[in-house]
Amino acid sequence: QAQLVESGGGVVQAGGSLRLSCAASGSFFSINAMGWYRQAPGKQRELVAAITSGIITKYADSAKGRFTISRDNAKNMVHLQINSLKPEDTAVYYCAEGPVLGASTRGVNYWGQGTQVTVSS
Repeated sequence: QAQLVESGGGVVQAGGSLRLSCAASGSFFSINAMGWYRQAPGKQRELVAAITSGIITKYADSAKGRFTISRDNAKNMVHLQINSLKPEDTAVYYCAEGPVLGASTRGVNYWGQGTQVTVSS
C-alpha cells in the first residue's frame, strides 16, 4: 500500500518562505513522476509543480520564479520550496505520485493527506 506523507505547512507572513516535504513509501517512487497540487477553498485542485524521475520539472504559471520542486530518490522524498509567499498561495497542498502529472488529476495514482499553507497579509 503506497503512502505519501507531507510536512512543512504552516502560517507565514506574506513575503516569507516555506519548504514542504513529502515522504513516499510502498510505491514506484523511483520511476514515477512526483508533484504538488493545491486546493484553495471553493476552487478546484490545481497542479503547482511536477518533477519526473529524470528530473524534468514543470510549473504552473503562478509558481514560476517562486516555487522550486526537487526530489531525492535515495530517500524517496520530494520537496517544494516556496519563496515570496503571497496571500493567494493560501491552500491545502497535496503531494501526488503517478506516471504522468499534469493539469488533470487523472494521472495521479497516489495522494498525500495534504498540508495547510496559510499566508497572512
